[in-house]
Amino acid sequence: MDQLFYIKTFGCQMNKHDSGFISQILLNKGYKQTDSIDDAHIILINTCTVRQKAEEKALTLIGRLAILKRKKPYMITGVIGCVAQEKGVDLFKRFPYLDLVLGPRNIYHIDEFLYKIDKERKQISCLDLTCEFTSFPKYNGYLNGKVKSFIKIMEGCDNFCSYCIVPFVRGREISLTAKQIIDEAKYLVSQGIKEITLIGQNVNSYNAKNEALPTFPGLLKQLDSIAGLKRLRFTTSHPKDISDELIGSFGELESLCPHIHLPVQSGSDNLLKLMNRGYTRDKYLGLIEHLRRTRPDITVTSDIIVGFPGETEKDFEDSLRLIEEIEFDNLFSFKYSDRPGTKALQLPGRIGEKEKQRRLSILQERQREITLRKNKLLEGTIQEILVEGPGKRGDDQLTGRTLGNKVVNFSSKVNLKGQLVKVNIIKGFQNSLLGEL
Repeated sequence: MDQLFYIKTFGCQMNKHDSGFISQILLNKGYKQTDSIDDAHIILINTCTVRQKAEEKALTLIGRLAILKRKKPYMITGVIGCVAQEKGVDLFKRFPYLDLVLGPRNIYHIDEFLYKIDKERKQISCLDLTCEFTSFPKYNGYLNGKVKSFIKIMEGCDNFCSYCIVPFVRGREISLTAKQIIDEAKYLVSQGIKEITLIGQNVNSYNAKNEALPTFPGLLKQLDSIAGLKRLRFTTSHPKDISDELIGSFGELESLCPHIHLPVQSGSDNLLKLMNRGYTRDKYLGLIEHLRRTRPDITVTSDIIVGFPGETEKDFEDSLRLIEEIEFDNLFSFKYSDRPGTKALQLPGRIGEKEKQRRLSILQERQREITLRKNKLLEGTIQEILVEGPGKRGDDQLTGRTLGNKVVNFSSKVNLKGQLVKVNIIKGFQNSLLGEL
């Protein structure tokens, strides 16, 4: 009988990439993947602890596994990712029916851990943050029907922002070799992938520890030369590490899309210092000006935290003025939440939950107005769309994204999935654009 595995993924693109990595390892070992948690013989929960809400969702699902385990005692249940790294073997105490606790740096040999659990029927944990990358597993057919994919180029972070748990659960920065990345990109293109997004906690510091190897802009240049690769993106960038060479890449490389996600976190110099971000408000504004001068059509998205310890009303107003001055195309905004081991835990001036929510609501409403206005400015323009597949409406609706990463829905009687098409934008909405071929 086939051994069926099920993976539930919480969190960022890195976790989605890791789940795909694990899936292909297991498929190569003869396991079969299922979309039904009830049918699975192996259940893996890939977790995120960057924000409290994501962690709570994962822990709630882990708690529900007890019922399934009672029905199928020989089922293997595992927690992987950042919550696994943070909580460690304490998860076995809280959830004694768990079989596996695996940190994000230890996924490369997951098949060996599962085999050992199956044979010895004992709990296993592995939380080593020094493990090196292994080559990406290739399972032909896994990418069938997909037009976009991620490539992890580095992992970990050396910045230690005062609010962030990533360095503690993902470890220190390590980079894949350029050869590994190029080989994977060529393989993805051979499998029908048209768009690749390079991911890392801070892609700008790719290979920063080895000056003899390509810098991040140098890597982009190599990828740009791959035949068949239509679009290239990357995320996430740290403002303190953006170089003039990287900004120049937006004006030079044909496949590099004119979109950058550049988390600012606050518009207040006082808070940026408390957050240990390594740049000022003026420095950030200068980067945006340089980017827009180099590539006038570039879209810019960002992250902002409200309610950080010590955030005064003036600090909050500074953030509001910043988003009005820059006019981000979109903004991911969050209430500050305490994370274990971070320096922000020791900071005075805690903000109450009600006040944090008030500030978040004001900021999000201000950004919604900006996003809608910017989307409406695209009405009447012609945009190149990479068609990703059917739209949510069904019927003959297709969906894709502009070069600037905005969602466009349009109608077509012909299946154009995976093709680049020209679309006239006839209506701008809050979260998407409506177009016609």
